[in-house]
Amino acid sequence: MRIAMIGTGYVGLVSGACFADFGHDVICVDKDEKKIAALHRGEIPIYEPGLDELVATNVKAKRLEFTTDLSKPVADADAVFIAVGTPSRRGDGHADLSYVYAAAKEIAQSLSGFTVVVTKSTVPVGTGDEVERIIRETNPKADVVVASNPEFLREGAAIRDFKFPDRIVVGTSDERGRKVMSDIYRPLSLNQAPLMFTERRTAEMIKYAANAFLATKITFINEIADLSEKVGANVQEVARGIGLDNRIGTKFLHAGPGFGGSCFPKDTKALIKIAQDYDVSLRIVESVLAVNENRKRAMARKVSQALGGSLRGKTIAVLGLTFKPDTDDMRDAPSIPLVTGLIDMGAKVKAFDPVGMEQAKTELPSITYCEDAYSCAEGADAIVIVTEWVQFRALDLDRLKATMAQPVIVDLRNIYRPEEMAAAGFVYESVGRPPVQG
Repeated sequence: MRIAMIGTGYVGLVSGACFADFGHDVICVDKDEKKIAALHRGEIPIYEPGLDELVATNVKAKRLEFTTDLSKPVADADAVFIAVGTPSRRGDGHADLSYVYAAAKEIAQSLSGFTVVVTKSTVPVGTGDEVERIIRETNPKADVVVASNPEFLREGAAIRDFKFPDRIVVGTSDERGRKVMSDIYRPLSLNQAPLMFTERRTAEMIKYAANAFLATKITFINEIADLSEKVGANVQEVARGIGLDNRIGTKFLHAGPGFGGSCFPKDTKALIKIAQDYDVSLRIVESVLAVNENRKRAMARKVSQALGGSLRGKTIAVLGLTFKPDTDDMRDAPSIPLVTGLIDMGAKVKAFDPVGMEQAKTELPSITYCEDAYSCAEGADAIVIVTEWVQFRALDLDRLKATMAQPVIVDLRNIYRPEEMAAAGFVYESVGRPPVQG
């Protein structure tokens, strides 16, 4: 199959490289000349484990190409995927669809022969209808089917998720469109990947509903963690106890500083706005978003309490800045409101992240960036673990304690055992578990 992928951001680049690895001929298109030039040099603009090797392999095999001109790739394509950004629109929280609609208009001008145009970007319900209207208005003679194919990739595990998916959702009722999409995903048939065909609007809704539900699970366990701290329960054991019920499941029941990233905050906001447009109240989702936003800032107060209620003149070492491990993504990362909260309380902040510091400097320009966890901890009154990078799971506790001004650790990801920290002589605060003092 010949595929044109419009957009070389996270979704477009991962999807394009994986489709090429299936054996399809893929051309990724982006208007950013610098990004395309970098890709031609083998430089990957995002951090995703295994992506650099996957791209290099398929470029070498001539199955994957990059260009700034979409006219020929679209004209030659069996399927054109729209994978451009849909950020929250400033002012009202709606998804900004200007990039999607601009891509649709440009695609329409280059279509030749039967083509399936697929929205891969996360878009509000009804966007496919508007994409189809734009294409038919721009090019009335186009022989085209517009389908929805939402992505369900986790940053840090995107390649595996693409190749071993829980489900592949395709929104189209057109038989020709179904055949093309089935052919594109046929290489996954040996893995028995469930290919689910629905109406287009249903596929668009599935993506938002899935992310809102996962965000709800995270927020639920975070609130249970707060209650557990007050009553003396252990939220990790609570999560395991409820998660072993297969009606609930164990995933997304890890208490922490709140969710962030490119999907959950943006998509919950967009779903709420969609509901408001249709005069429907999504009170649960509205509460999830409000609780999560408040929680991120509250984590700074948790650090303050661990140091006796005042951070004035104190030095805080922050370990982990990205919203999750194995990514350099700083979008809506909990570290941002946490750090700004610490600074507002009078603290000096030092930070270390294995891959995200360059991206963090844009969001947090006034803090000190360190070369590793130990230099970050030197002279600190407290260490705050914000992102559960594997590099932070087996730190030399004696070495940390020897260089810190005070032996205080606030673990917002619960990666250490309280009894272990007490034995090492630390004052240790975690989330949803009783504090300990060594």
